[in-house]
Formats: sequence, C-alpha cells, structure tokens
Amino acid sequence: MKRRNACRMGNFFMGLGLVVMIGGVGYNILAEVSQLSLPQLFAHGAVMSIFVGALLWLVGARIGGREQVADRYWWVKHFDKRCRNDQHRSSH
Repeated sequence: MKRRNACRMGNFFMGLGLVVMIGGVGYNILAEVSQLSLPQLFAHGAVMSIFVGALLWLVGARIGGREQVADRYWWVKHFDKRCRNDQHRSSH
C-alpha cells in the first residue's frame, strides 16, 4: 500500500474510532440521564462501543504510521542520554 493511501486509511479508522467512542459516550449519558426510556441493553452496548472505538483508533494509528513515531519519541525521552535531565551538572 502506498504511503499516502496508508495515511488516508489510518486517518479514516482514527476518525471512525473517535465517532464510535463519542457516540457510545453520548448514548450512555442519554440512557442514564434522560427520561426517554431508552433500552438498557443498548446502554451496555454503548459502553462496549467505547472500547471498540478505542480499538479502531489504535488500528488507524498503526496503519497510518503514527504509532511508531510515538514509540520512537518515548524511547528518545526515556533512554537517549542527550535528552535526559537526570545528569548531574556541576554548579559553577
């Protein structure tokens, strides 16, 4: 898959995951707070949709290549000697 297509597909899945998570949270809040007497079975499904949305988000990040960049920066921040702040500096 070409880089541009992978980026677009990753963005699509990340956007879809975000919509599914927000929809699940919104439905869950409406089911608990409102007087619309929404089915409780769908409220449990809405909680599950939060996890499904997060999984879609991670799949999109993996396809689009964003996950590897974040891992690299985490590695640099924690293990690269040039970027660590715990070095003892002499006070002159």
